[in-house]
Amino acid sequence: MRRYSAFAIAREALRFHTGWERAWAAPEPKADYDVVIVGAGGHGLATAYYLGKNYGITNVAIVEKGWLGGGNTGRNTTIIRSNYLQDPSAAIYEKARSLYETMSQDLNYNVMFSPRGVMMLAQTEHEIRGYQRTAHANALQGVATEFISPARVKELCPIIELSGPRYPVLGALWQPRGGTARHDAVAWGYARACSDMGMHILQKTEVSAVLQSGGQVTGVTTSKGDIKCKKLAIVVAGNSGVLAEMAGFRLPMESAALQALVSEPIKPCMDVVVMANTVHGYMSQSDKGEMVIGGGADGFNNYTQRGSFHHVEETVRALIETFPIISRLKMLRQWGGIVDMTGDRSPIISKTPLGNCFIDGGWGTGGFKSIPGSGWAMAELVAKGEPGALAAPFGLDRFKEGRFIDESVAAGVAH
Repeated sequence: MRRYSAFAIAREALRFHTGWERAWAAPEPKADYDVVIVGAGGHGLATAYYLGKNYGITNVAIVEKGWLGGGNTGRNTTIIRSNYLQDPSAAIYEKARSLYETMSQDLNYNVMFSPRGVMMLAQTEHEIRGYQRTAHANALQGVATEFISPARVKELCPIIELSGPRYPVLGALWQPRGGTARHDAVAWGYARACSDMGMHILQKTEVSAVLQSGGQVTGVTTSKGDIKCKKLAIVVAGNSGVLAEMAGFRLPMESAALQALVSEPIKPCMDVVVMANTVHGYMSQSDKGEMVIGGGADGFNNYTQRGSFHHVEETVRALIETFPIISRLKMLRQWGGIVDMTGDRSPIISKTPLGNCFIDGGWGTGGFKSIPGSGWAMAELVAKGEPGALAAPFGLDRFKEGRFIDESVAAGVAH
C-alpha cells in the first residue's frame, strides 16, 4: 500500500491524479478463512484491523450485505466521548477515545478527529446531582471531565440561551477531549489497512445461514456461496438479533430506528458538541457548516432507516428553546439508523452458545464513539477465545446473573 503524504499529493497533482491506487481490493471469496466477520461497518472493520495488528491473524473475510460503512457507521452523528458513569463503560469508551486521537497516524488516513469538547447540559436540579456524581466517578476512573457553571457554558458556546422558558441551563458536564470525527473516513481508513494486510472485504455478500456441526460453527452461507471458517464474529449492529437467530440463539436486545437530521450549511457559530437530555436533543456543527441534530429512538421496534416528521418536530422544537438562533434554518436531510439496545443500555461483547461464534452488539446509541475500543476488545476475544479485561464485564451471562451495567441514564437519551 502506497502511503498518503503531502509529497504523494504533490506528485499526483503533477500527473493529473492518474497514479492513485484503489484504497481497498474487491476480491472474490475464498472457500475457507480462519475468521469470518459479518458486518463491514466500523466495529467489524476495527475488529479485523486489530486481529491483524495485535495478533497477526490476517486470513480474515469481512462480509457485508450492502456496501462498506453503509449501515450505522454512515448514519450517525459522529460524537465521541467517554464520560460514562459505570467503571466498565468508562474503561472501554476511554480506550476508544484515546485510540481516536492517534487513529489518523496509525491508519495513514485522515479521519478528521476533532477534540472540540462535549458538554452535557444540566437543566434540572436532578441533572446537576447526576452529573456531579458522574464527574466524581470519572475522576476516579482517570477520565478528564468537570462540572462547569452556566457562565462557563455560555463562554464555550455563545449561541446558547441560558434562561430558557421551561428549562434554564444550570451547568454542564464538560469533557474537553471529547469531540467528533468523520464517520465515513473511519470505515475507509480501517478498510484500507485491512486490505493492505491481505484481508478480504466482501461487499454485496449477504449471509443467509450460519453453518454448524457438533455445536461448533463451521461457516456461513452467503449470496456468493458457502464460506467455511474456524471462527465467526457477528458484528452487525441493529441486525444482531437476525444473525443470532440464524446461529440458533436469542439475544436480550431490541432494535429500533434512531433518527437525526442536518440543516442547511451556515457560517461557523458553534465549535463544541452540546447534548441536552431534558429537552431531548443534541447538536454540533460539521466542517461543512451544517448543524447536525439528533434526538431519540422510535418508541417501537422496527428496522427502518428512514426519518419521521414527528421526531423532527419534537427534537427541533426542544432545541429551539436552548438555541433560538436555529429557528429559521431549513432542514437539508434526515435519516434513521437501526440501533440494537439491551435492557441496561450497555453492549454485549461475548462468546455465544454456539462454539467459536462471538458477538459484538447492543451498543444502542453509543456505537460510533466506541468503534476502536470495541474492535480492540472483540479482536482479543476472537483471537484468544476468552474475553480480556475490557470485554469481560459485557458478557451475555451478566443478564442471567443480574450483573447489569446500568447506563440507561447516561446512554438512553443523549448520545
